[in-house]
Amino acid sequence: MTGNVFSISPVLYFLIPAAFLMGSIPFGLIFTRGTGIDVRSTGSKNIGATNVLRSAGKVPALLTLLGDMIKGAIPVFICRYMIAHTGISLQADELVIAQDLWPGIVGLSAVLGHMFSVFLSFRGGKGVATGFGVLLVYSPKAAGIGLVIWIVVAVVSKISSLAAVTAVGFMPVVFLVFRASAIKVTIGIVLAALIIYKHKSNIKNLIAGKESRIGSKGSKE
Repeated sequence: MTGNVFSISPVLYFLIPAAFLMGSIPFGLIFTRGTGIDVRSTGSKNIGATNVLRSAGKVPALLTLLGDMIKGAIPVFICRYMIAHTGISLQADELVIAQDLWPGIVGLSAVLGHMFSVFLSFRGGKGVATGFGVLLVYSPKAAGIGLVIWIVVAVVSKISSLAAVTAVGFMPVVFLVFRASAIKVTIGIVLAALIIYKHKSNIKNLIAGKESRIGSKGSKE
């Protein structure tokens, strides 16, 4: 019975708030602290790697990017490991549901933590790097295709926000192409909706033709 999917381990329920807390870690602030720069008051005022690159340089930006990706990947990895090594006997269909449902929820929690950090009065970044980290473990193929889409759009348009919105917008379609479960498609839709929502100001600028290009000091990505 599918009820087993929800009673694998009480620790899985603990992973949801734990993932949110991990996602809340503001690596953009941590890795720029030594520079004397507060990225919340410079450039786009975003704590993500793009603004860190613009405000503090390549090394802090790279560390921020890796940190934001890892904090999305680790909770999902732990969740998948726990499900794979559960002591409860699951039927094949139950195992598939568990592997799609629990890591998806935990991954979304990590992304929400980044977007609404408990350490920043529930403010935060836009979730692109953290979402990518989640997908690297949750669905590596989808993550790879998303990265390719981002690179192509970024190279052609020179607009980071457009690349991000396009890449995540295609995630549900990618899951459908791979004939993923309804659970994975739903997770893809929710992830895309969250990231696109956080880019609402960028989308307004894109429509108005005012969105800055990659490398521009006025970029709001």
